[in-house]
Amino acid sequence: MRIITGSAKGIKLKTLEGDNTRPTAERVKEAVFSMIQFDLEGRKILDLFSGSGQMALEALSRGAAQATLVDKSKEAVAIIKDNTQKTKFTDRCRIYQADYADFLKKASSEAFDIIFLDPPYASNLYMPALQGLIDNGSLKPSSLIICESRDESVFNGDTMANFSIVKQVRYGTALITLLKINLQEK
Repeated sequence: MRIITGSAKGIKLKTLEGDNTRPTAERVKEAVFSMIQFDLEGRKILDLFSGSGQMALEALSRGAAQATLVDKSKEAVAIIKDNTQKTKFTDRCRIYQADYADFLKKASSEAFDIIFLDPPYASNLYMPALQGLIDNGSLKPSSLIICESRDESVFNGDTMANFSIVKQVRYGTALITLLKINLQEK
């Protein structure tokens, strides 16, 4: 796994050993960043189930201003810290070892421009995480949420009434869904 392009192009990133983390495949990552390439410059990123940090670090490499990386695993946070040092993005990253729900409850209501949401496929955490983002005030009317899931069945329930699907594309077993919140400009 490596940074595809930008200021940290070609830097190899560490990943967690074992089956606890499923890194986004490079082909899928490349497709995601092709979709949002014009939305990155100067933006604030939230990577809520960060794993190795590769999605947020790729965004920083391509011009995002700042990234907040959250993962509940102590081992994942250690890998994220190593990867931020390798890419020289430490000063532009805030890293938290926390469960996503605890982070959203305790974090200040900081709004993000782009949110990466990639919990374990079988976790059923998509709707609670989206609701947590709403409840916490982490979303702007212009925020873009990029979800990686196995299928569209995770996008059901009352919470989805608050979101519009901008785009949905399948890459092998991964389904990439781009969401926007249905908010009015304040």
